[in-house]
Amino acid sequence: MQLAHISIDQLSVSAINMRHSRRAPDISDILPSVRARGVLVPLLIRPNGAPDSFEIVAGRRRYFAAKTVADERGEAEPLPCAIMEEGDDADALEASLIENIARLDPDEVSQWETFTRLIKEGRGIADIAATFGLTEPQVKRILALGDLLPKIREAYRREEIDTETVRHLTMASKAQQKDWLALFCDPDSRAPRGWQLKQWLFGGQSISTKVALFPIEDYPGLIVSDLFGEDSYFADADLFWQKQNETLAAKRSAYLEAGWPEVEVLEPGQYFHSWDYEKTPKKKGGKVIITVSQRGEVECHEGYLSRKEARRVRAEGEFGEEAEPRSKPSRPELSGPMQNYVDLHRHAAVRVSLLDHPGVALRLMVAHAVVGSSLWTVRPEPQRAANETVAASIAACKSQAAFAEKQREVLSLLGSVDEDGPVTGGNGDDFALASVFARLLALPHDDVLRVLALVMAETVCAGSAIVEALGNHLGLDMRGHWQADDAFFELLRDRQVATEILADVGGRLVADGNSSQKLKTQKKIIRDFLCGENGRQKVDGWLPRWMAFPVSSYTDRGGFRTADQWAKVQTLFVSE
Repeated sequence: MQLAHISIDQLSVSAINMRHSRRAPDISDILPSVRARGVLVPLLIRPNGAPDSFEIVAGRRRYFAAKTVADERGEAEPLPCAIMEEGDDADALEASLIENIARLDPDEVSQWETFTRLIKEGRGIADIAATFGLTEPQVKRILALGDLLPKIREAYRREEIDTETVRHLTMASKAQQKDWLALFCDPDSRAPRGWQLKQWLFGGQSISTKVALFPIEDYPGLIVSDLFGEDSYFADADLFWQKQNETLAAKRSAYLEAGWPEVEVLEPGQYFHSWDYEKTPKKKGGKVIITVSQRGEVECHEGYLSRKEARRVRAEGEFGEEAEPRSKPSRPELSGPMQNYVDLHRHAAVRVSLLDHPGVALRLMVAHAVVGSSLWTVRPEPQRAANETVAASIAACKSQAAFAEKQREVLSLLGSVDEDGPVTGGNGDDFALASVFARLLALPHDDVLRVLALVMAETVCAGSAIVEALGNHLGLDMRGHWQADDAFFELLRDRQVATEILADVGGRLVADGNSSQKLKTQKKIIRDFLCGENGRQKVDGWLPRWMAFPVSSYTDRGGFRTADQWAKVQTLFVSE
């Protein structure tokens, strides 16, 4: 490549650039450095056919930032550029995507568009994977988006559809996609999503090929594949069960031939409760118990006797040789379909009765939020720090210490006196869920509300609009929770902002008089005001605009996510 400085008037954004058709880019993060030092990293360009004219393959944001600075100053500096050879669209596409992936992963639909164009230019899947440091399945997963209807793809790009829903839609026929899209676009309808979509596609019987005991190639029916290449399902549930039961019968026979005295296959959906059995070796009469779930999963439990059988055998002489043969256990009282019938009718009656007992429902909801279940997944906010400086500041924050103390109090209320850490994030265990529910039923209403408040506080998403809504609704005064620390001053690296903060604590005259000082000097003066040192009058209870509720900015440059989040919801919580 040839390196040269090219006039900004000779440059335009290439249609090859993967972000060419998107709206004007956000340049707030790089604009200050371009203002101060210009464009340092060369743009990747190539001739576009016109004399002394070039198109930008990679570097669109730098180009827009340079144009903004040129408009502000009334003159433009030539930009450093690396000039590619003319005519190689595939290389240009790769260069554009490599640069953008190195900066920020684009959305999967944008990757699909570029990968598809690379395929048309003659690149193979292995070539694309090697170029971008991806695995071939990852590339295939992105290319699989091409089997979705364009409107579904665009909704996914706009984040109106989540990844799980898109994965299930890749298993749908074009007709099913059209039917789903009609529901999605109809404001009076509700399109199924997530696991409900999978049930909608398969009529409630989605059996994964992962649970098959038999070789998949022996299945004569249709297999519907997840086009992301990760999941596939049997289209004909009856045919699956026929093959599965044949293989299950052979597996049972193999156990008997191996010397197990008995192999018991439970009805589909019947659970194996280990606490009802004792572990017993084969040579002492232990049998094999095989469970089959409604979804086709098979699990073999080797070497068990029911507690009643184990007691009888022990009474006959500690598993002596003279023990009489055990009688064959009777069949389960309920067949699988009858068990399902009973379960659903009992469920229908319980849930309609629950509507008349909101206090019980409240406690049950809190128990689900604490423990989880097969239908509930609740995760505590992880509070991931961007670096060690932020982590240390948060760890020393008095609000964190107060919250940890409240967590311990709630854990004590729930009977977990020896535990520490978050209350939420359970593994969905049925017995644990019932235990927490029983504990909550025994607590007075005020204590239940304390648990509920802690659970909700643990699961509020950091950096979200709901944090801004809560802080403003509660009239939160951050002066009782925060004060400027070393981390704050270490992370304060913008001189314009530091000048405005100096105006906050020392007045406009002091700020203007020190506006040309180095950032380090400005921060030292701010610290002097806050501590009352070096002849400065002490300022008590100062809050930066970033910390106050409601939040506000120091500049009109944008790029302050917290202010943007509050702007989205402000009208909901503040009257005109």
